[in-house]
Amino acid sequence: MSKKIIIPVILFLVVVVCSGLAEEKKPVFNVISIEGTITSPSAKYIASQIDAAGKEGAEGLIILLDTPGGMDTAMRDIAKSILNAPLPVIVYVYPSGARAASAGVIITTAAHIAAMAPGTNIGAAHPVAIGIGGQGMDKTMAKKVENDAAAYVRSIAKTRGRSEEWVEKAVRKSESITAEEALKLKVIDYVAADIDKLLAAIDQKEITVAGKKKKISTKGAVLNNKKMGTRQGILAAISDPNISYILLLVGLAGLYFELSTPGAILPGVIGGISLLLAFFGLSTLPVNYTGILLIIFGVILFIAEIKVMSHGMLTVGGVISLIMGSVLLFDTPEPALRVSFQVLIPAVLLASGFFIVVIWMAIKAQLRKHYSGTESMINERGEAATDINLTGKVFYKGEYWNARSDKLIGKGAAVTILKVEGINLFVEETDKNAQS
Repeated sequence: MSKKIIIPVILFLVVVVCSGLAEEKKPVFNVISIEGTITSPSAKYIASQIDAAGKEGAEGLIILLDTPGGMDTAMRDIAKSILNAPLPVIVYVYPSGARAASAGVIITTAAHIAAMAPGTNIGAAHPVAIGIGGQGMDKTMAKKVENDAAAYVRSIAKTRGRSEEWVEKAVRKSESITAEEALKLKVIDYVAADIDKLLAAIDQKEITVAGKKKKISTKGAVLNNKKMGTRQGILAAISDPNISYILLLVGLAGLYFELSTPGAILPGVIGGISLLLAFFGLSTLPVNYTGILLIIFGVILFIAEIKVMSHGMLTVGGVISLIMGSVLLFDTPEPALRVSFQVLIPAVLLASGFFIVVIWMAIKAQLRKHYSGTESMINERGEAATDINLTGKVFYKGEYWNARSDKLIGKGAAVTILKVEGINLFVEETDKNAQS
């Protein structure tokens, strides 16, 4: 076969193979889940996943969202990451029964494509509910915060071509609507029963990504489910207010046990680790430091009960301080950022019970009669080995001791030990009636 025929054939085969490979290449969508309270670790996780999806060449990132709300700073970090993402970010409130409340409204609004599953809801984004308000805020400051939040969410909605009027109502009036109502009011783009139906609906949809127009291709899309790593999972779990609170109590209880029973070691190690983890979690949450001080003061009162016989008054004060500190620990009206009463009440009861038991054991040990050393000899009985006239000898448990007494004691008389100084026993003659 001549070269004139071979070369075109080879070129034709190369073209066929390359076109076949091009046809086989399918769009990939990374999928992550965000559940529970929006905190700083949540924001860092989303930012890292957007960056990873861009580097991996994914067609887009799908965020499955179910949140009751969270911290304003974390929410703004997430919105910033999504608005500046180098690839399409799809926020999908999923599954049925999920919600995008409070901070979830802004996150959903910031998405390139916003979707919800049937049976979900969105709304209630008043600034107090997303953590940028606070208790004790005056009316002027509250109005400033509200206006800032309204302007922020309107600007995001305008950027994404969504209803500016409704998102402002969600902020100012805490309005909440269903998925179908959100679609009708142009708050979201789609209502879809599952991810496959959502991908089918958005195929070839044109959106703006990083200032450029882009058509999303979803035909034959491959879903790459990304699970949160162990490290990120631990940080997210610790940032839950209930977990942080429990770690704080465990840490204080461990150190308290170590201080009341020196040498135990293990409780002190566990307590130290728990406290450090608790401090990390608390650093990501809106903490009221008065609450922390009350809890610590309660532990101090428990320790003082061991040293000072207050007949339980210090213990009562410790329990009250522990309860008040637990209630005031998180300075926010947002339920998602406070300790649940289902956790708080059992935790306070268990912690108080633990402290009380340790106090009882410590006091019992202090009052218990000594069984070794010179202390164990006090009020014990011996026998005068000689006449004791100021000085003499006493026989006690097989040993002869120097004895001293202010009164004359005859040889063979039973004596009671009053005090021990070195090898000298201070004794008195035992009352015969008491002896019998």
